[in-house]
Amino acid sequence: MTATPSFRDLGVTKAVVDALARRGVHAPFQIQTLVIPDGLAGRDVLGKSQTGSGKTLGFAIPIVQRLEASAGRPGALILVPTRELATQVVGELSDIAQASGLKVAAAYGGVSIQEQSKRVGSAHILVATPGRLEDLANRRLVDLSRIRILVLDEADRMLDMGFQPQVDKIVKRLPKDRQTMFFSATLDGAVGYLANAYTRDARLYEVAALKETVEHAEHRFVPVDQHGKVNALVEILASDDGSALVFVRTKRGADRLARKLKAQGVEAAAMHGDMTQGARERALKRFSTGKLRTLVATDVAARGIDVEGIAHVVNFDPPANREGYVHRVGRTARAGKAGIGVTLVTPEQRGDVSVIARQLKLEDEFQLGGMEVAPPRLVYASKKGRRSQLAGRRGRRF
Repeated sequence: MTATPSFRDLGVTKAVVDALARRGVHAPFQIQTLVIPDGLAGRDVLGKSQTGSGKTLGFAIPIVQRLEASAGRPGALILVPTRELATQVVGELSDIAQASGLKVAAAYGGVSIQEQSKRVGSAHILVATPGRLEDLANRRLVDLSRIRILVLDEADRMLDMGFQPQVDKIVKRLPKDRQTMFFSATLDGAVGYLANAYTRDARLYEVAALKETVEHAEHRFVPVDQHGKVNALVEILASDDGSALVFVRTKRGADRLARKLKAQGVEAAAMHGDMTQGARERALKRFSTGKLRTLVATDVAARGIDVEGIAHVVNFDPPANREGYVHRVGRTARAGKAGIGVTLVTPEQRGDVSVIARQLKLEDEFQLGGMEVAPPRLVYASKKGRRSQLAGRRGRRF
């Protein structure tokens, strides 16, 4: 059996290795082992991996080692879909960038654009959401002509959130002679088209779980009636130790559920897009430090949450599809740790949720809740309509 290479084996400098060690990171995850060598060599990379697989360091390490402190600024651009993810990527980058003499800045909505522009102008590495970056560029508050490295992180979610027009305009502003690293949970359909359009002769790497869902997670499906959902949630939160991330469909639903939980003695806070950036950051900080056990969030608000040790995810409102389920449950059972995903299912939702369970090979778990899995539906598709098979080969050229 081949030994797992160390960061030094992958070509990571001593300064960066030491910075990682100071925060307790001593060995690379699989996606890092695959991506870092090509990233350091300046090649374009496509990374397909599940949430929580460690991909951030996969692109962060090549960036800090390939940029020179004396070069034009910013020299690297990391596009992300949400403010929370921007903040967390900056956190991952800061210590290794500092070890290499580089500055990092974030640009996202909800805060003063003038204050951000000052930091952006002096940063070697810029982490930004598409909307705010386009605004900065249109006002000529940031110069993107010196970008040598472009990273699109969670590209599938950027498309889901409608950011493709902004991303296209931003990419047109960048030098054509650049390195591009593209990371996504899927490379099918429109995402695969963008990957092909933005990269050149890219290497494709995939890290697949044993199941499409998080392999270390325990999956539970709990039948409830509409009037008993809150009581069922309170019982779940009382019986399971640790922090819980609870998903709802709407912003109003998040506020309403947080109030109902508080009324039953459960300390909880809501997190959604209508809150100010400061309020979102305060809620996330309380949650990440353990001062708050229960956070109620919408899908968009929770996308950037990268908090270690979330004990369980509860789908108070079931996800719309299997991709939504994977993204939600991916908030727990991260980096090889155990976790629990619980989905509350009303009688009206059983058919749709059973389809998701069947697609993810969770039929046994669904039936343990005393519910039957709906039979598969017949789907007819022409040969022309088949999706391209992009993934599954290590190091394949794209």
